[in-house]
Amino acid sequence: MTIYNLPRPLRVGFACNADTFARMADAEAIEALSSLGSFEHHLCDEPSSWDEAPPENSAAIDKLVAFASNLDALLVCHGSPRLTGAILDRLPNLKFIAEVEGDRFSQRIDVNAAAERGVTVVDTTNGSSYPVAEWALAMAMIGLRNAGALFRRMIDGEVLFQKWAERVADPGFNGELTGRSVGLIGAGYIGRRLIELLQPFQADIYAFDPYAPRVLADIYDITLTSLEQVMACDVVISLVPLTPETKQMIGEKELNLLRPRSVFVNVSRGAVVDQAALIRRLVRGDVVASLDVFDPEPLEADSPLRTMHNVFLTPHIAGVTAPCGPRFLTLAADEIARKFAGHRTRHDLVPRAGVKP
Repeated sequence: MTIYNLPRPLRVGFACNADTFARMADAEAIEALSSLGSFEHHLCDEPSSWDEAPPENSAAIDKLVAFASNLDALLVCHGSPRLTGAILDRLPNLKFIAEVEGDRFSQRIDVNAAAERGVTVVDTTNGSSYPVAEWALAMAMIGLRNAGALFRRMIDGEVLFQKWAERVADPGFNGELTGRSVGLIGAGYIGRRLIELLQPFQADIYAFDPYAPRVLADIYDITLTSLEQVMACDVVISLVPLTPETKQMIGEKELNLLRPRSVFVNVSRGAVVDQAALIRRLVRGDVVASLDVFDPEPLEADSPLRTMHNVFLTPHIAGVTAPCGPRFLTLAADEIARKFAGHRTRHDLVPRAGVKP
């Protein structure tokens, strides 16, 4: 955590349910937040969803207002009531709100109402970008070796590659990442971390992201291009958030652009891809998919994806690691310090927006 000169000790609070607090508030996270001044937790247990705001509960709102009445900064997460303009009007001292696990599109904050009242709003969900980028890299390398098929055969009891010639001839045992073309669908937090991880492999990196500033191409030495160009790379990795505009943005047309012997990785959201179209593309057997997310989730027990030998599967675990939860809070502490020291915050929360090709 960077040390900033704060004008005075701050009052910081965290509103969430018990499970979230236990998962996130380890000693390091509490120390980071307490170093800003005072830190308190407010236990609340409103319904929580990635896609819908919690219903209005006047009793829960009154308790939250009483807790936050003197706070400078408020962190919210699962369990918190939605912070509306009417609630913010009852919290005149509040100048900063952090959604710490809102998936970049928080349902617990009226962002426009906060902006109208001069309240800074950030989201530190990007704390999970680090493990997701790592897993995307791992899944790309697994896909290039079609190692999922080798694993299936080994656990089935097959004795593989007793002769060297069998290793060389095996079609799924000849992929390397070094020097390949890698296409990223999305160049946000995860994409930028993944670009850093790809540097040692000397890959040619192409990215489709209509919202990425052009300066990123110069900073990271990548090529910003169209979705069609990205789909034609040796390795294609989906990293975009799920919005109404990105839902099933990768459909039959896009999947048919995958080159034979290429690898498709999805660590974003299952509904970004037309799963039926993906299955049809995989049935042809000339590409490999490494998938961490599905539509619907969990993946149905009878899904063809479970038995395909050109598919490697994990159950939506890319961003689920022990350090993630506490990192959401330490990143929030950094943002609070920047805000009250007079600097610009890094992770301002944005309203839902469409990806337009």
